[in-house]
Amino acid sequence: MDKRSPKHLYTMKDLTQRQKEILEFIEHHEWRNGFWPSIREIQEKFEFKSTNAVMGHLRALEKKDVLERIPGQARTFRIHRPDDGDSTQLPKEAHEVVDIPIVGAIAAGYPDRVEGAGEIGRLQVDIGSAGFSSQRRSFALQVRGDSMVDAEIYDGDRVVIEPRDAHDGDIVAALIDGETTLKRYIKKAGEPPYLKAENKFYPELYPVTELCVQGVAKAVVRNL
Repeated sequence: MDKRSPKHLYTMKDLTQRQKEILEFIEHHEWRNGFWPSIREIQEKFEFKSTNAVMGHLRALEKKDVLERIPGQARTFRIHRPDDGDSTQLPKEAHEVVDIPIVGAIAAGYPDRVEGAGEIGRLQVDIGSAGFSSQRRSFALQVRGDSMVDAEIYDGDRVVIEPRDAHDGDIVAALIDGETTLKRYIKKAGEPPYLKAENKFYPELYPVTELCVQGVAKAVVRNL
């Protein structure tokens, strides 16, 4: 990800002051974090009374060809980034940002019985930075615990999970003997798989009856 401050490459004269402020907030958030702010974060930043007001501004930016809606992705847009100094050219770069559900917490400690809470929030993620496919039904989980700190995954982080088969060394969300956890998946030839913490104070986990990988961790989202 480019660590330089974001450059404003748009023709801004047709935008309202509030639309400019929203666009600059989105760009700066994406530059610092690698992903978009959520609709609710935009609402809170500008003190709108509802998320409908946010969507109204985003739709207005879409009509002015600053944002483009991603087909098949509800409430999800990408930014048009034209070449410097030439607003007549086609977009040079469009970041594809997908809107995924945050479906609950996962233990990054000892396995935990996590009650299904359904969707508890939404997270917008730049799939280029996160490195996952928009074709799979990815989701995010809130991390609870410190067993993965040596992999730079901390308590309170949100981890983007892509549902797919795991390979040796992947960090996974897994169900082990009926309890869920976030650990590194270890599978050596001729040996049964097990789960490994990234914290020397936690033991390796070997299933008694069941080890089911629910998905592979593809990105970590952290509030600064």
